[in-house]
Amino acid sequence: MNKLPYSITQIRKFLLERDFPEKIDSAVILGSGLGDFISVIEDSFSIPYSEIPGFPETSVQGHSGDLWTGTVSGRSIIAFSGRFHHYEGHAFPVTVLPVRLAEAFGAEKLIISNAAGSINTEFSVGDLMVIDDIIQPFQSVAAAPSDRFRYNLYPEAARVRKIAAEIGLEVQRGTYIYVTGPNYESKAEIRAFRVLGADVVGMSTVPELVEASRLNLRAAAISLVTNMAAGVLKQKLDHSEVKEAAEARKDDFARLVTALIEKL
Repeated sequence: MNKLPYSITQIRKFLLERDFPEKIDSAVILGSGLGDFISVIEDSFSIPYSEIPGFPETSVQGHSGDLWTGTVSGRSIIAFSGRFHHYEGHAFPVTVLPVRLAEAFGAEKLIISNAAGSINTEFSVGDLMVIDDIIQPFQSVAAAPSDRFRYNLYPEAARVRKIAAEIGLEVQRGTYIYVTGPNYESKAEIRAFRVLGADVVGMSTVPELVEASRLNLRAAAISLVTNMAAGVLKQKLDHSEVKEAAEARKDDFARLVTALIEKL
């Protein structure tokens, strides 16, 4: 499927009829295992993706598949507890549905999170990394042929690091390399990605950042290091690590996202 069966306008109209706000301050996309952030949303309620026209359902562990709304620090938000990955069979226009909906609701900023594997041997499981830049090794993600734009994450990334320091939270900074998945990368691929300058690797986020840039929507992205990539440690990669790492850092993650909604 290359386009949505329902327009963004139709989806927004459906949500407005179910008491979603006409305008929001922020939109948050929650990565694998990071759905506990919804506990800090006040006056919140949600709609399952399965009930929203044109929304696919999520099939990945750690993604509940609900669209939430409410307030954080008095600011109106929507939060996507679950995303749509290309490796699940979704075309790129579908994977960026949350970004397009955020823009339709007038979001002033978009906060994107993900679970990622660390290529950088100086990182540790549980680290929060602010994404400074991205790599698309095979140029998998493309905007419409008529679109020409340059995306630059650094200004927002610098502000994220400053806000993290203000709340006493230590974060890493680095480059995220995007692969389509669904399998974990080979040891040879990880060695190649390290040569390219990547610090972490994951299967999401970049399509969303590219679309946000195309729409001129301010976006910041944070990776939670949930495992060391293939070949970094002598152990088998296991998706259960995602849940364990997210559980250990859920409070810090919530503090950071709350501060970004307030100050970014």
